[in-house]
Amino acid sequence: MEKEELSILKKYWENSAFKVLVVLIFLGIISTPLGVYLEEVYPAQNAEEITSLSPGDTILPGTDVVDDSKIRKVPLITHPRYLIEFARDNRILDLMESLLTGSIRTPIVHLTGGSISRYGVATGYEGPGMLVFNAEKLTVNPPDNFIWGFKNPYVYGYKTKDGLEISENNQTLRVVGGEDISNDTIPNQYISGEKVKEWYDKAQTGDKIVLDYALTNFSDGRNTVPPSRIEDYFGESVLEYIKDYPEGAPVMAYMHDYTPQKVSGSVSYLGSYPEYDDYSRAHNAREFAEKWNGTVVPPQNLASGRKSGGFVGVRDPEAPGGFASHGTCPPARALRGAVTSAGVPLPVGLNWSFNCVAFGVDPSTGVKVNNTREYPLLIIMWTRGTAGNTQIYAEVYELVPN
Repeated sequence: MEKEELSILKKYWENSAFKVLVVLIFLGIISTPLGVYLEEVYPAQNAEEITSLSPGDTILPGTDVVDDSKIRKVPLITHPRYLIEFARDNRILDLMESLLTGSIRTPIVHLTGGSISRYGVATGYEGPGMLVFNAEKLTVNPPDNFIWGFKNPYVYGYKTKDGLEISENNQTLRVVGGEDISNDTIPNQYISGEKVKEWYDKAQTGDKIVLDYALTNFSDGRNTVPPSRIEDYFGESVLEYIKDYPEGAPVMAYMHDYTPQKVSGSVSYLGSYPEYDDYSRAHNAREFAEKWNGTVVPPQNLASGRKSGGFVGVRDPEAPGGFASHGTCPPARALRGAVTSAGVPLPVGLNWSFNCVAFGVDPSTGVKVNNTREYPLLIIMWTRGTAGNTQIYAEVYELVPN
């Protein structure tokens, strides 16, 4: 061995931490055969015991998914190989403690799998992952190209003798006195404190009202995401989408690495029918297009347009009640033509006639597109022109993974 190399080794050997490290690694190596045998007799800790969260929870990169306090110590003699793991991480104090006490903590790396670092932190992916157990190891699955859930009630207000009881996921959060109901005291993403106060004053004890919504029944099986975490996990645009669509609607919570491919298109014309007020009809045609524009229909699901409201009633003696939302049939024909040309069934709520929206059918929420294709469908609608000269366009895009 060269003189210079001997000098370098001598320098390292004079470092006490280096000496300890070498000794510990040596002890770990020579005792490994015994440890392999004893590990079969005294198994290591189960990965399910150490998680700080629940299987199925949504996990963003950087989240600590391991509860260090739950990692138990095991006899050093039964798991001598753990010394090598600690040595690799330069955890000298832990190594010395193990030798002095005869017990050692199970290294996190022995209990975790993909997308979790040696220190128990979610890493190596983008977007909302999901905590799972895979091959008996705690793992974070990166998100699929598409994740969707459903908008369902999660926070209720109950009228009680003491006031408005606010309950989330069947657990009472607080009780607000009837006179104290306002935007400052109740969730008001979907309904104002003023509206809730009006309801409260007319309601009977035991009546309930929906105050907020969660995303539930996800396509990949992840746990329900409560209202307070939707924006954190999926972004503001998803939260705004949820607000626009009716209860029970499917919501694309996450989309990435895909290409929109146009599969069909259709156009219709409003035409002039002065007896039904062309300006009101043009307004309803634009409203229909706006309510459907940007709607995403997940595969093997039904989806409607945005929530009701905004349509103008036009006098019609043949309609129930004497009024109808005239002007919605032309855009409905454009929608019908586009989606059926894409190879999916006739939308629920429409028929094949010229006046394809029957009396009593809500043009937005009462009409539903059934996506029988393999990937999500994006519906784009817009109008051009005014009054009787309005043209209505509808296009369908399939969102295909790259």
